Amino acid sequence: MPVHADMGNIEVLSTDIPDPHISLLGARGVGEIGITGVAVAIANAIYHATGKRIRELPITPDKLL
Repeated sequence: MPVHADMGNIEVLSTDIPDPHISLLGARGVGEIGITGVAVAIANAIYHATGKRIRELPITPDKLL
């Protein structure tokens, strides 16, 4: 699994072509694309640590008991 130190430089480019279907501003947020797998990674880490599969968000302590 890649970690922060494994990532190279990231260059952000703007196409100057708005996409009104995404948002009212016509642009996506910086973290919107990159954060999609975070909840799954956390749920998998909890499964490997506890043996209990949680399939609903938010993951709270009462769901682990």
